Amino acid sequence: SSVRMIGCLLQDSFNFWTGISQSQVTTMFVRSVLRVVFETTQLRVKSMEATDVLNPALNYGIVVDCGSSGSRVFVYYWPPHNGNPHTLLDIRQMKDHDHKPVVKKIKPGISTLAKTPTKASDYLHPLLSFAAAHVPKNKHKETPLYILCTAGMRLLPESQQAAILEDLVTDVPLEFDFLFSSSHAEVISGKQEGVYAWIGINFVLGRFDHADEEDATVEVTTGSQNQRPISRRRTVGIMDMGGASLQIAYEVPSAITFNSPQEEEAGKSVLAEFNLGCDVEHTQHVYRVYVTTFLGFGGNMARQRYEDQLVNKTLSKNRFLTTQTGLSEDKPYLDPCLPLGLSDTVVRDNRTLYLRGQGDWARCQEAVQPFLGLHNGTMSPGGVYQAPINFSNSEFYGFSEFYYCMEDVLRIGGQYNSEKYSRAATDYCSTKWSTLKQRLDNQLFAQQADISRLKYQCFKSAWMYEVLHSGFRFPTDYPSLRTAQLVYDKEVQWTLGAILFKTRFLPLRDLQQETLRQSHSSWLRPSFVYNHHLFSLCILVVVLAILLYILRLRRIHQRELRQAEALDLLWVEEGEALLP
Repeated sequence: SSVRMIGCLLQDSFNFWTGISQSQVTTMFVRSVLRVVFETTQLRVKSMEATDVLNPALNYGIVVDCGSSGSRVFVYYWPPHNGNPHTLLDIRQMKDHDHKPVVKKIKPGISTLAKTPTKASDYLHPLLSFAAAHVPKNKHKETPLYILCTAGMRLLPESQQAAILEDLVTDVPLEFDFLFSSSHAEVISGKQEGVYAWIGINFVLGRFDHADEEDATVEVTTGSQNQRPISRRRTVGIMDMGGASLQIAYEVPSAITFNSPQEEEAGKSVLAEFNLGCDVEHTQHVYRVYVTTFLGFGGNMARQRYEDQLVNKTLSKNRFLTTQTGLSEDKPYLDPCLPLGLSDTVVRDNRTLYLRGQGDWARCQEAVQPFLGLHNGTMSPGGVYQAPINFSNSEFYGFSEFYYCMEDVLRIGGQYNSEKYSRAATDYCSTKWSTLKQRLDNQLFAQQADISRLKYQCFKSAWMYEVLHSGFRFPTDYPSLRTAQLVYDKEVQWTLGAILFKTRFLPLRDLQQETLRQSHSSWLRPSFVYNHHLFSLCILVVVLAILLYILRLRRIHQRELRQAEALDLLWVEEGEALLP
């Protein structure tokens, strides 16, 4: 995967550098290779190291992802901030002594406690105990804990959500000493989840670092008035197609001009502007990100909607025709989106529709396009606003179904090329079903490929293509889309983006404390010098006083001696006068 990534980088670089002299291209080529290899190796070495829990300088943070099917706890750590207010914390996932990520999952989801919210803290106890055992005991009180709930909890009424969160906020601090308050437990929106995922991917890719000479950059205009555009490293957009939903998130570097108040209102609901930096006065890390989720646009749900329509249309059509297409095995409905010769059935409300694969990818594209619900060039009948994408200066990563569609059976995952992809998908669909099964038995597909993947690959590959080019309007010659399952050989969770966002002000706190220490120590230095001189002066005064006192005693003593001598002389004289 590293070689493939390097090759893609170099190909983009050559496209970009067309017109530059051969020597310059060669120099940049070598520097790019060395930099990518060095950064990749460095990241892998860091990711393999066990976390040094004996290092007192390390800080820790915990995020609990309460999803619909289960909950997972992730433990992160970071070294002290480097003091540069323009750099983010270097947050990494904690590794145990066996060099494995410190993560634990439990089932079912927390939303199953809707009727028994007082059991929420007990439900999370195994996860929090697991985290507590890995974070050094003396660090617990300064380790922030965030409990973030997603899809399953969003479906509950607000009263039930509040009851579960209240139990967590009340009971968790009774058993654990983590830094945890009411603002640290919440149900996050799909928009927030998308933003966190975007932050996590770009952080791992190093897109928040300062740009080098070879890096692609963009001119960014922020919302601040009289603020000049800034040039910084280009971030990547992400597209993630699951089984039920589709999500897209990407930076919008330029200010957006809306055509109407209605469009502006629609735009605000899918745009998020935030500052990842530790100081709100600095705009180096202000990002404007478009993020939205399309429910029902995942690969499995799209197929389900497609089958629902097949059943309804076929049954309606059969009422007016004598031919009973699809109602028996000998008269199946010819489905262009199933591999050639595959027999399948669809059951809805005790009604069965018999299908036979036609394996026609071009017709399958036409068949799935109406399910995009295009409306004024957008992805949804409701008119979901889509922010503009600069296709000449952008880069995207496709995850989940984008990767599976290209890699599991087509084996072309990585850099996306629409012509190559279309050709491979067409060949697959038109291949006989018996041949495909034989290839599966011979292990010619990816290890994760199964019979379900083989059956619906033709449909999903057409759906992915239409989503990308008809829905999101990516040009067919777009060169900067990569499909991936891992980034630098590791899975990137949205929880990484969440803790980066939640702890963004911690460097400012450290910087302020450092400034306070420096000012305090600088105050101590002149104070000490002043006190030193005062002390010396006091000693001098005391010594002078002692000397003066000794001199005074000496004078008194001499005067007494003179008086004694005079008195002795007087007695002598009187004694001589008394002698006969």
